[in-house]
Amino acid sequence: MPCRPEALKQVPLFALLDEEETAVLASQVELKSFTARQRIYKMGEPSDRAYVMVSGRVRVTTVDDDQQEVVVDEPGYGEFFGFASMLEQTPHQTTAVALEETTCLEVDRHDIAVLLQRKPMAGMDMLTVLGKQFHASQRLVRVRAARNANDIIEEEATFGERVADSVARFGGSWTFIITFGVVLIVYTSLNTFLLTHRAWDPYPFILLNLFLSMLAAIQAPIIMMSQNRQDTKDRLRSELDFDVNRRAASEIQGLARKLNVLGEKVVDLEDVLRDNINRVPVARPQTE
Repeated sequence: MPCRPEALKQVPLFALLDEEETAVLASQVELKSFTARQRIYKMGEPSDRAYVMVSGRVRVTTVDDDQQEVVVDEPGYGEFFGFASMLEQTPHQTTAVALEETTCLEVDRHDIAVLLQRKPMAGMDMLTVLGKQFHASQRLVRVRAARNANDIIEEEATFGERVADSVARFGGSWTFIITFGVVLIVYTSLNTFLLTHRAWDPYPFILLNLFLSMLAAIQAPIIMMSQNRQDTKDRLRSELDFDVNRRAASEIQGLARKLNVLGEKVVDLEDVLRDNINRVPVARPQTE
């Protein structure tokens, strides 16, 4: 339906226009009303027009590579949505659905051109809206571009932490156990079978005990450092698992809501069919 100039004055984006400019713009744009759960536009459809929020609530969503619905934006009062696709004249990359009774201004490229000719500073307001949407998309990408937790930790690891992991990895292997056992056997055998005046560490191998004590004193904190890093990895994995489970629960709840709505629609359809059947007159047999 046609838009009244008073309605444009209530939109922050057009509040600075004078009466003549408001009248010209009001004669071009239209005021659209949408019911609850009504789709305003669909992803992939031609984007000839954009919309400005006047009242109600709208949710703008898209579908990621995992075929999951992702909320991109919930525009507030006076904010554009579907604006970038309209300017580029490319198909919509999102889907907009009214969550409740909603009223929007419908504008096209010609309306924007007339507005910028008459009020150039309105372009800065629209660029601000686009900037907010761009930053929201960036935050969404940062949140959803989940990388491997192990890769993130390895990239942020310091040289000392890498050395600690290598020492712990080698110290907990059969290679270390066999090598260390061979060294101990050779060391004790040489000091046992050599003559007393030629043995550098005779029984009870005091020098060997000193070396073993020093090795244990150094190895223990290094292994603890590696264990702390492993605890960090486990905590990060748990947080990622929690996020995945929360998203899965949200998807299940969404499916449950949709099934409930479908069930209500089926019941309503059954009621309508039952009423129509009851209203059909029953044909009586004719008697001769």
